Amino acid sequence: MERASIEPAIKLIIAEIHIRLSEATRIAKAAEACVQNGAIGEGVEVSMDIEQLIYEAGRLQDAASLLNRLSREQC
Repeated sequence: MERASIEPAIKLIIAEIHIRLSEATRIAKAAEACVQNGAIGEGVEVSMDIEQLIYEAGRLQDAASLLNRLSREQC
């Protein structure tokens, strides 16, 4: 891949990571509110939705790192 096509892809991936982690933050705040109000079980249940978002963010980070490495090898 050419560097000109890699850089926009990396920007898009980073934006997607931000979206997922922002959503995870929103869920974590909701879970914390549950726990602070004494609903421990509900807080844990709510927080379980974070797992998939973190997984996806991690895989996206892997993709961004790989593309960045490939772009350096092209130079």
